Amino acid sequence: MLKALFLTMLTLALVKSQDTEETITYTQCTDGYEWDPVRQQCKDIDECDIVPDACKGGMKCVNHYGGYLCLPKTAQIIVNNEQPQQETPAAEGAGAAANAAATSSTGTGGVAATGVAASGVVPGGGFVASAAAEVQTGRNNFVTRRNPSDPQRIPINPSHRIQCATGYEQSEHNVCQDIDECTAGTHNCRADQVCINLRGSFACQCPPGYQKRGEQCVDIDECRTSSYLCQYQCVNEPGKFSCMCPQGYQVVRGRTCQDINECETTNECREDEMCWNYHGGFRCYPRNPCQDPYVLTSENRCVCPVSNAMCREIPQSIVYKYMSIRSDRSVPSDIFQIQATTIYANTINTFRIKSGNENGEFYLRQTSPVSAMLVLVKSLSGPREYIVDLEMVTVNSIGTFRTSSVLRLTIIVGPFSF
Repeated sequence: MLKALFLTMLTLALVKSQDTEETITYTQCTDGYEWDPVRQQCKDIDECDIVPDACKGGMKCVNHYGGYLCLPKTAQIIVNNEQPQQETPAAEGAGAAANAAATSSTGTGGVAATGVAASGVVPGGGFVASAAAEVQTGRNNFVTRRNPSDPQRIPINPSHRIQCATGYEQSEHNVCQDIDECTAGTHNCRADQVCINLRGSFACQCPPGYQKRGEQCVDIDECRTSSYLCQYQCVNEPGKFSCMCPQGYQVVRGRTCQDINECETTNECREDEMCWNYHGGFRCYPRNPCQDPYVLTSENRCVCPVSNAMCREIPQSIVYKYMSIRSDRSVPSDIFQIQATTIYANTINTFRIKSGNENGEFYLRQTSPVSAMLVLVKSLSGPREYIVDLEMVTVNSIGTFRTSSVLRLTIIVGPFSF
């Protein structure tokens, strides 16, 4: 009897020990959830309550299944009063937290969220959802929260889907995203207009160089808007403009006119002529400008031989020089310097304008005992040519010796101020 009783008690102890071991379970929840030992299921973590300063920049924190939303303080979330027909027990704890953070609306039963949520990873491994701007749903719809048992799965129950505002569509993540009507080709812009996508809508704009008048895009004349678009002449074209330069110039950098050096490209000068370029054109001058009794001794230099009796009363030498200036040059302006090439001891040099200054456009200022500067004192307009003789007279200190030389300066004034 005692033996049988002992065997019975031993058997019951083994059975009880096995039952105790079988009830021990280990459950691991997904990010944003924690194990509820009382209900024996995963429940949502309220990050808004446990994460310090979960939202920055004045945003308010709204708890969400598996994470939370950061929305502007002025945003409103209206939770549907009608719960879905089948709601898993695991979502009850999270649903209560969301309902506490949301603002209920009576009589509408809709859901609306306004604002943009911050997104990222939060302490504790929670999930931060991103809320699109101006998300709205109609009656009997509500914001879907993830099922703790499968947080990555989007419910396919129609009552769990959101209804987006005009210009938005539901994404695969069950949020409203903007529809690009321009890419989709669902806009109604005219053929002469450009479609510009906007958040929730689109706009029809005229292309650059056009302006909208009524329903049509008409060309803007960018030539009448300013007189400084081109240095010389503005030519209006459909949707744009171009700059033109006068003959003898070329367009550089789109708007500026630059002189073409015809002497370096092509010209009509003969072999016994030299080409001289000026602003807007060129001219041909004889390579030997000397006239009797002068003879050519070097380039552009003519000398009267001392042996010739005719040379005693005329300048000993004449040097030919050429220069070009722009039209309407500011005055006064130093334009040319003359300087003695031979210096004699105990001599005095004086400078004067011998001819070519009948209207007083020039002034010769002596700058040293052997040099002088030609100054433009009146503004000149071209095209025009001036020939000015600048004379240097040399005498010795006792007045027994006197000689002179002339620099014949040809000044070509261009037709324009550039």
